[in-house]
Amino acid sequence: MKKHVLFMLFIIFISLFFNLTGFANFETLNSHIKIMQENTLQKATFGSGCFWCTEAIFELVEGVDSVASGYTGGKIKNPTYEQVCSEKTGHAEAIQLTFDPEVISYDELLEIFWKTHDPTTLNRQGNDAGTQYRSVIFYNSEEQKQLAEKYKEALDKSGAWEHPIVTEILPATEFYKAENYHQDYYSNNPNQGYCAFIITPKVEKFKEVFKDKLKEK
Repeated sequence: MKKHVLFMLFIIFISLFFNLTGFANFETLNSHIKIMQENTLQKATFGSGCFWCTEAIFELVEGVDSVASGYTGGKIKNPTYEQVCSEKTGHAEAIQLTFDPEVISYDELLEIFWKTHDPTTLNRQGNDAGTQYRSVIFYNSEEQKQLAEKYKEALDKSGAWEHPIVTEILPATEFYKAENYHQDYYSNNPNQGYCAFIITPKVEKFKEVFKDKLKEK
């Protein structure tokens, strides 16, 4: 958190410097600032059932910069939604997010991941059944792999669930962003049947349990 504060102070200082010295090329300045901010972000990739649900949850989390719904872990390039649903491509519905580790840690993201779906049901979340709905963590670094394995082992030992955790922990492969209509699906379609009856209760429960992790409105 200290590094994050220092970074923001540095940005403010640079902005004032450009203003006071008469260098008004703010477009260039903003471009440099954006690049610097992006360089501090890390990626996380999770599959926990329908990506509409997973995306809706993680978009609420403070420190998460962006969330994309897509397909990963399969055998062909650029799969379509229909191909993934056929279960012939091997892809999982997943989300890939970028986050600021100075604001929220990967461990905290793992906690949200495991507590917002059932990691003990193989290839199923509720009524959504199929290999594309499997519980899976795609790690983007060796550190993420170790943290995920350690967390999973601790949860299994704790007896938090009656049945063993079946979540896969696999190296991240090419992530294919899903069709545009899948992006921000819950935000854009809150009254759609699946959203209203499945996602909304899940989102409301998440807001209650993880009050301290929510973005400020």
